[in-house]
Amino acid sequence: MHWWYPTLPVEASSYSGQIDRLFYICLYLTGFVFIVVEAALIWFLFVYRRREGRKAQYIEGSMKAEVIWTSIPAITCVLLGLVSQPLWSKIKDHDKIPANAIPLGVNARQFEWHITYPGPDRQLGTDDDFEKRGELHLIVDSTYAFVLTSNDVIHSFYIPAFRLKQDAVPGMTIHGWFRPTRTGEYEIGCAELCGLGHYRMRARVWVHTADEFARWQQSQIAPPPPAAPAAAPTSPRGD
Repeated sequence: MHWWYPTLPVEASSYSGQIDRLFYICLYLTGFVFIVVEAALIWFLFVYRRREGRKAQYIEGSMKAEVIWTSIPAITCVLLGLVSQPLWSKIKDHDKIPANAIPLGVNARQFEWHITYPGPDRQLGTDDDFEKRGELHLIVDSTYAFVLTSNDVIHSFYIPAFRLKQDAVPGMTIHGWFRPTRTGEYEIGCAELCGLGHYRMRARVWVHTADEFARWQQSQIAPPPPAAPAAAPTSPRGD
């Protein structure tokens, strides 16, 4: 990356590349407009500067110019909306969540993330579910469907490497999905100011291979070791 080029987090989900392309389209458009506007401003400052003997004039304006510089941004915004709508629908439409996705429960509360995992049956709401605080463990190239809730205030479930950001609103159950495509360790943050402890509402994502995840999952649901046998009672007389 060059010093003038934006550095984005590593791409680690199936739709992160598509989101980045939309980002760069918007960046190039706004960058072009910025250069044109600043160049025009400098030009006007030079051409219409104060000069001795030059009299100021009142100019009413031009309806044609008004229509042009209003229509161009309006058309640009509509085109951007049309271009981005298919990806938005793919990511946000509840009906388009892949049917084979592994379910996850994500609960936000001041100031923690609580993740509920399905057990070997890959279904939430059964006896083999288990919960981890501040830890999201995933299998690479597997699709996950999450159910997002909040206990108290508005939070925002944000995984930069996945290009995933979804608000968690009290009283609402929000659905979403993602598919991690790169193993590694990543960060979860809260992207909505949610109170004095907002700065520490962080968690970690680990994307494993299938074998690594199986070992980790087994360590979480393994039965506890048997309790040691109770000591035999002793006689008060010592016999």
